[in-house]
Amino acid sequence: MVKIDPWQNALKQLGDAAKILKLDPGVHEMLATPKKILTVSLPVRMDDGRIKVFTGYRSQHNDFRGPFKGGIRYHPDVTIEEVKALSMWMTWKCAIVDVPFGGGKGGIICDPKRLSAGEKERLTRRFAYAISEIIGPGKDVPAPDVYTTGKEMAQIMDVYSMMHGQAEPAVITGKPIPIGGSQARNVATGLGVAYCVREAAKKVGLKLKGAKVVIQGYGNAGTFAAEYLEKMGAKIIAVSDSKGSIVNTKGLDSKKVLDYKNKHGSVVGYPGSKKISTEELLTTPCDVLVPAALENQITPQIAKNIDCKIIGEAANGPTTPEADDVLFKNKIMVIPDILANSGGVCISYLEWVQNLQRYYWTFDEVAGKMEHHIVRGFNDTYALSKKHNVDMRKASMVLAVGRVLEAFDARGLWP
Repeated sequence: MVKIDPWQNALKQLGDAAKILKLDPGVHEMLATPKKILTVSLPVRMDDGRIKVFTGYRSQHNDFRGPFKGGIRYHPDVTIEEVKALSMWMTWKCAIVDVPFGGGKGGIICDPKRLSAGEKERLTRRFAYAISEIIGPGKDVPAPDVYTTGKEMAQIMDVYSMMHGQAEPAVITGKPIPIGGSQARNVATGLGVAYCVREAAKKVGLKLKGAKVVIQGYGNAGTFAAEYLEKMGAKIIAVSDSKGSIVNTKGLDSKKVLDYKNKHGSVVGYPGSKKISTEELLTTPCDVLVPAALENQITPQIAKNIDCKIIGEAANGPTTPEADDVLFKNKIMVIPDILANSGGVCISYLEWVQNLQRYYWTFDEVAGKMEHHIVRGFNDTYALSKKHNVDMRKASMVLAVGRVLEAFDARGLWP
């Protein structure tokens, strides 16, 4: 498969919005250029005594609406182009659900599965130290992403707090609850996807009770999307993880599949299921498809064979721009990543607010506030898609860019 550059995808999406909004070329160029990109060298002493040097990045795309916000991922395939693209998408994501953040993203080129717990902690703390000059509660607030968890966030918070001589939970989100984490954080992305699918089903006339759902990627986002869609009456018929994909058109129990995966290391082999290829999974006839894996999974070749009514993008950038055109032509509603998976940033915002005021809410209070942001973002996006007769991704970009420009117009350009 040809390697697709996520940065070029992000620029094309911005370009589409720029045409609709008739942006001034200078303003377009400003929005297409990250404000700052930091590349850091991370020497780490490994368990065997040798020193290994890793490379890390932090891209800060835009802060017109507030501090930079975005996750930190650990993955062998991390590139500066990917981090730049993800930071831009975070700018739009925050604007769509109307939280006062700009976009940032970080990553370290590493294979976390090949690191011991001690090596991973030393790498995390070294990275926290290396980026400490550009992060902070009012500057840039990182969060977990691919292969990072609350454990790494706690370590980053600890490094920052030690360097500043006081506990500062608001420097990062996605922390464990005992040190300022928020209720509902662990379910945020999946629950947000479920809220979006629920709202989309109303628009396309789909009854969720009995609706067939396919989930690609059975990590945090995929498993909770499956759980909450099941609670809304839907039926999960196919799922996948990094080891393979399975299907059972009569239905799968999401909790039992997760228990099986946790015990055996993969969903493959789950009793009563049939192993299928990734392409077969994505093109399995269903009502709702939830891509919750990595970028560029739905290409034009895959898109033309997709048979569903709604695609809810739990992953970042799972659909290529060319595939978007195919899906729109085939009247499949795509809930774009920057809206569908915005539950995480909504809860991150609410965690940050709680940290700043040192006052904490219950699960239901947090989930309710998140639902309000996401439902309003969905409805605003849908209205623009009808107004301009464009797909939901272009509409979401028009909404997001418009809101960022409102902030720019209010602040002005200085000096």
